[in-house]
Amino acid sequence: MKYYIAYLGLGILFGITLIKSEVASWFRIYEMFQFDSFHMYGVIGSAVVLGIIATFLLKKQKDVKGQSITIKNKPKGFKNYLIGGIIFGLGWALGGACPGPIYALLGSGLLSIVILFLGALLGAFTYGVIKNKLPH
Repeated sequence: MKYYIAYLGLGILFGITLIKSEVASWFRIYEMFQFDSFHMYGVIGSAVVLGIIATFLLKKQKDVKGQSITIKNKPKGFKNYLIGGIIFGLGWALGGACPGPIYALLGSGLLSIVILFLGALLGAFTYGVIKNKLPH
């Protein structure tokens, strides 16, 4: 139970960070898609670099039993990533928000984001239904 409270606290802190850094701001996202500001590209680029470093360090660690931690390699497939990226990008551009800060936007009182939240749930449900029918 204490882990759930810690995770909830970290989630709240992450949500506050998203709102205060304006990463969840529709105007910042609009600026990004118009190539008017470096703000979002800087944040996304920093996250990518941090993710690369964290993955590298994780691969060097051992788990509690002393065994190497394995990170499964994703299947190679340019077409899958291209189609998925286009769908994700279109949803992001049309909705005006990335799925990441949906809960933070709801928590900040932006009730119109409920439509985006329901769309994200519908998209995730649809993918779950058809994923086994998609080519690998």
